[in-house]
Amino acid sequence: MTASVSVSGPTGATSGSRRRTRRGTELALLLLALLIIMGFYAACDIALTQQVTSSVFMLPLLLSIPFLIAHVLVRAFAPYADPILLPCAALLTGMGVVFIRRLDLVNDPYDNILRPDLATAAGRAEVPLFSGQGIRQYWYVVIAIILFALVLGFLKDHRILSRYAYTLGLAGLILVALPAVLPASISEVNGSKLWIRFGAFSVQPSEFAKLLLLSFFSYYLVRKREVLSLEGKKILGMVFPRGRDLAPVLAVWGASILILVFEKDLGTSLMYFGLFVSMLYIATERTSWIVIGLGLFVGAAVLAHSLFENLQTRVAIWADPWSLYHAQEGPSSDQLVEGLIGMGTGGLFGTGPGQGQPEKVPYASSDFIITGFGEEIGLIGTTAMLLVYMMIIGRGIKAGLMVRDAFGKLLAAGAAFTMGLQVFVIVGGVTKLIPLTGLTTPFLSYGGSSLLANWLVIALLIRISDTARRPPAAGAPVPGGGTGPAKPDRLDHAPTEVIKL
Repeated sequence: MTASVSVSGPTGATSGSRRRTRRGTELALLLLALLIIMGFYAACDIALTQQVTSSVFMLPLLLSIPFLIAHVLVRAFAPYADPILLPCAALLTGMGVVFIRRLDLVNDPYDNILRPDLATAAGRAEVPLFSGQGIRQYWYVVIAIILFALVLGFLKDHRILSRYAYTLGLAGLILVALPAVLPASISEVNGSKLWIRFGAFSVQPSEFAKLLLLSFFSYYLVRKREVLSLEGKKILGMVFPRGRDLAPVLAVWGASILILVFEKDLGTSLMYFGLFVSMLYIATERTSWIVIGLGLFVGAAVLAHSLFENLQTRVAIWADPWSLYHAQEGPSSDQLVEGLIGMGTGGLFGTGPGQGQPEKVPYASSDFIITGFGEEIGLIGTTAMLLVYMMIIGRGIKAGLMVRDAFGKLLAAGAAFTMGLQVFVIVGGVTKLIPLTGLTTPFLSYGGSSLLANWLVIALLIRISDTARRPPAAGAPVPGGGTGPAKPDRLDHAPTEVIKL
């Protein structure tokens, strides 16, 4: 028996009622975010060059253009969307761009070589605005907003994605597997095969594959959740699924193993498997799936550690980084230790914008950008930044709770969880909580693939939240059947579930 389930929950809207779009709130928060970005960059400039010139405001003003355009797009195509998502994403993205530009002021913008002489008023003239990684990251922001506009403009209803779920899933698998079959000369970086390089340009396909697989997982679990929820044996107070129902989990686990074997990347493998297991738990509300998922992943990680030297090196650095600091032979933990020293130097309040030395950490603009912020804005500032991530994740989950269709619920929850897991993995790695992986910090890190993919996530969450918050017109079809009543009804705010058999 196949069941099609549509949930009508308490969206807070009554049919025929007028509802505030909250776009004014979004604009006010966006302007506040731009003010914070400008203040941070100005403080960096004062600390590095002992003066403030008119050029210091140029980059924040350039950043305001795509972000304000994004706000106009939301007004036009998703007027009832959550007003928190766009300002939070803009704040993190803008802080990342200006911090990368701040690193350009002490590194040669062409050779990426440390040059302290550039951090002077005279040396500043050698770093034109339109040069270095900072301006390249700005152009990635522009491209991200273009993709953001395309999603909002053409994806009028998120449920359209369910029509192409299997095609999207196949495309996602191809993108994940592509770097593994390509020559190492164009796909391998630091021992992991995650990239596709075309001359000076590079793309990380896994960042986009997670969105495609997210759509497929959402559709599959909506169709199969009744079967996956069937009771099996009871062990230690938990009801485990039947053996035959483990097939999809084992299939995704096998795909994760293949990623570990051929791409040697624990972070990407963890992200995909964790995404599927978390969505499986959301769909079925069965704790046993979490236990099974953790057990399978731990077993795979132990096996991979015994087989791959790259993973053994990362675990050794994580276990005792101080003994490998400045190691003359074998693996070196300089990157992790320098990051820890930087955050320790920052302390509670930080050294101040532009007054630290984050450039001493290798890959300070990408993998270890969070340690640079930790040094200059301290524990309090870094905690505030993590709270901004929590706001995005929380509002994404809220959009999933409010939307009426089961596909949208899983899609929003999965997107929010993916971002949360990525932040946990990278922050846990640079703070020595877990071994380092190849994941990037969403919105902050230098690189186009991660930035574009995460702005696509924001566009998707905005679309779902607009659908969830939009009041149904009088007489209009309501997801789950029926039409919106002409007058408010006392059941409008009651959580109801309509099941079609």
